[in-house]
Amino acid sequence: MSTIASYASHKATDHTPVIPGPHRPVLNENSSAEELLSALRRLKAGDPQATRLRERVVILYQPLVNKIARRYGGRGEPLDDLKQTAMVGLIKAIHGYDPDRGKPFISYLLPTVTGEVKRHFRDHTWAVRVPRRHQENRTKLRRVIGEFQQTHARTPTVRDLAQQMGLPEGEVSELVQVSESYRSLSLDAPDASGSDGQEGSRLEDRLGSEDKGLELVVQRESIKPALARLPAREREILLLRFFGDHTQTEIADRLGYSQMHVSRLLKGVLEQLREEMARGNARS
Repeated sequence: MSTIASYASHKATDHTPVIPGPHRPVLNENSSAEELLSALRRLKAGDPQATRLRERVVILYQPLVNKIARRYGGRGEPLDDLKQTAMVGLIKAIHGYDPDRGKPFISYLLPTVTGEVKRHFRDHTWAVRVPRRHQENRTKLRRVIGEFQQTHARTPTVRDLAQQMGLPEGEVSELVQVSESYRSLSLDAPDASGSDGQEGSRLEDRLGSEDKGLELVVQRESIKPALARLPAREREILLLRFFGDHTQTEIADRLGYSQMHVSRLLKGVLEQLREEMARGNARS
């Protein structure tokens, strides 16, 4: 970027004429970009005059390039970055323009600069890498959605979008999903919903926590057949102990047994269930 900075550092009022030499055309402050670039192509490699010619073209077209950058402002990228990217496009246009083709420089400059800015958005602003066709169709998708909502006063379905865009429904469905990947948010970002009215609320504060009970789902489902085969007394003891949260003494008083007898019954039924679960796991 040092070359760009050098070009941009010159003031637009700098009309110092190019000093002519042997076999060099006489150029002045009114010389066009085509004349300047034609003279540039006739210079030998390493000629110090080449830098001055390029600087003159940069000064001449820098306002237009900045205008193109501002046209793409407000899309999430800093304007200074867009201007710098547009300047890269200007430098590429200066190096790639062939005056012998007879076309004006601006006809080569405009697509080169806009292409460089679009490439910047494609390569640097997506949160994740997505296919290029989806990147290019995202703008069209947003336009079609806006027009459809204005016309029909409702959100379009995937089928509606596919008909409007002339694309298969599967591709449109994928395009809608990847379009949500254009921007990612930090978990430390403030919550903009304002639903709780709390200051300093973060997106992380609204994330769900891990449900520890999910780890027991498979075990509970696996043990159901074994529980169904137990006698009614043993099932009641398990229910009171592990679901009713009763102590062995409370269970004994309720069923008319001693606490030691309840302890032996509970130990035996647990061992039986462990053995059945082990056999079931071995078979699976």
